[in-house]
Amino acid sequence: MATLKQKLGEDGKAVSPLLPEDVKNYLIDIDGTITDDIPNEEPERMETCAPYPDALDICNKWYEEGHVITFFTSRTEAHREITERWLKKHGFKYQFLLMGKPRGGNYHWIDNHMVRATRFKGKFTDLVLKEKWIEVFES
Repeated sequence: MATLKQKLGEDGKAVSPLLPEDVKNYLIDIDGTITDDIPNEEPERMETCAPYPDALDICNKWYEEGHVITFFTSRTEAHREITERWLKKHGFKYQFLLMGKPRGGNYHWIDNHMVRATRFKGKFTDLVLKEKWIEVFES
């Protein structure tokens, strides 16, 4: 995994470190993104669902290129073991698994670091640049 670079704020005090500019920190949802959309209320389906082949290939490609892969899911901690087993069974390479993402969609992420979002619409491919409008804080 890429080494974080230490950074100092304007006051000379340490602030959160950053990844090198050429390394992306991918946060990837599981249900409905790398496999079928399975609700937490039906955990028995989590073990038997198949991965989307293009998702497996692209996620592992990004991992091999040195990017950070974090699966970020609305599944609860009670689903961690079954989720880790499923990821391993299907050969997904990743560094982190974050459970308990808020349910319901319509996410609006506010952060002091650069955030890019890509909405999954049925197929994983290499990413391409497109110009889009975004909401920002008033200057």
